[in-house]
Amino acid sequence: MHYVSTRGKAPILDFSGVLLEGLANDGGLYIPEAWPQLSDSGTGDYLKTAVETMSLFLGSSISSEAFEEIVKEAYSSFRDEEITPLVDMGKDLYLLELFHGPTLAFKDVALQLVGKLFDHELKKQGKRITIVGATSGDTGSAAIEACRDKENIEMVILHPAGRVSEIQRRQMTTVKAENIHNVAIQGTFDDCQDLVKAMFADHDFRNRMQLSAINSINWARVMAQIVYFVVAAERLGGRKSPIAFSVPTGNFGNVFSGYAAHMSGVNITQLVVGSNKNDILTQFFNTGTMQINEVTPTTSPSMDIQISSNLERLLFELLNRDGQKVDKMLKEFRERKTISIDPDIRETLSNQWIGACFTDDEVKRCISEEADNSGIVLDPHSAIGVLAARECRKDKSIPMVALATAHPAKFPDAVEDATGIRPELPAHLADLLDRPEQYTQQPNDLATVQKYIEEVVG
Repeated sequence: MHYVSTRGKAPILDFSGVLLEGLANDGGLYIPEAWPQLSDSGTGDYLKTAVETMSLFLGSSISSEAFEEIVKEAYSSFRDEEITPLVDMGKDLYLLELFHGPTLAFKDVALQLVGKLFDHELKKQGKRITIVGATSGDTGSAAIEACRDKENIEMVILHPAGRVSEIQRRQMTTVKAENIHNVAIQGTFDDCQDLVKAMFADHDFRNRMQLSAINSINWARVMAQIVYFVVAAERLGGRKSPIAFSVPTGNFGNVFSGYAAHMSGVNITQLVVGSNKNDILTQFFNTGTMQINEVTPTTSPSMDIQISSNLERLLFELLNRDGQKVDKMLKEFRERKTISIDPDIRETLSNQWIGACFTDDEVKRCISEEADNSGIVLDPHSAIGVLAARECRKDKSIPMVALATAHPAKFPDAVEDATGIRPELPAHLADLLDRPEQYTQQPNDLATVQKYIEEVVG
């Protein structure tokens, strides 16, 4: 199995190389050179499906015995034996709960595995790396939990100051580990993401600090997320039976994983992209044009994003894997703040994709009504997934799965405002609000942040 960059100029790498490289050195994102194909069978057993599915993407990089043990260890901390249980919401609509990992968000499903993959490869190769990541709230805590106290990893996580929930912030800043460094950036998530990409583009700094990435620009993250789309299909009729998904979407890695599952053989007929007031993705999927606007704070902060990195992987597919076209389009997007795709590409896109956006008031009403009607308590992001599923579903004879991406206790203010009841944190996080925090604040300035990293990493 080999991987190519979406910009077409970086070296072709195997899985181990892609894992440690993170972002390609031409600024692109790595993607399989060709999509492997799943078998038609599958039992719905998460661990078995995880090993089978991801082994297709590993090639010979990791032995089957070692990988089976990594998978087993990665999911041993999840609180539900099904790892990602399905909840029947009626009328062939299902909720796929992805928040049963240690930090209560879907990022755990990938990062608990990716952290162990990093540890395995670094020990095997005798290397040490500095992971630099940007988070809109959940990636940071999941990445920290996965990599804390790892002797071959230093980790620096950037989050937008004042733009994550208190629970999200404290899950990052209360971890006591010498290899973890939290930074609050005076800006938006897009600013944090731009800083990370700029550090990777600075080849001298990148090589000197041995940079690697753990957010969804790293292919390993996407690979691990493919599994729960496959498992959901297995549990609702089989890999070849038609199924649709609705995904609350910020950086686009989660929903692209669904597309990757489809390209690998799962019969996914529809992918619904749910957005909040920051509706750039809704614009793109419904009109073929997207335009950068100011980021508006909402009750679903993990989706307060204007530039979704993983959309580049989809553009690569839509543009017939022409890296030069992708590079040109994205540079124009940065310069002009807007791009449009050709009408024929938009028509192809509309066969499977659709977007929908919702206001905070609509989200609040959904949380309230769902709690009253079914007893299911949704966080604001998961509520957007449910709203989008109900609004955009094309064929009611096909099972529709909405992804529940976070535990309601991660966003207690929004949930309490909607239901009148403040959701409680699980026992292992019950004292979170009493734990001391440790983080630094930095301006949205590349040189300043790079200097800080050099000082703390050494």
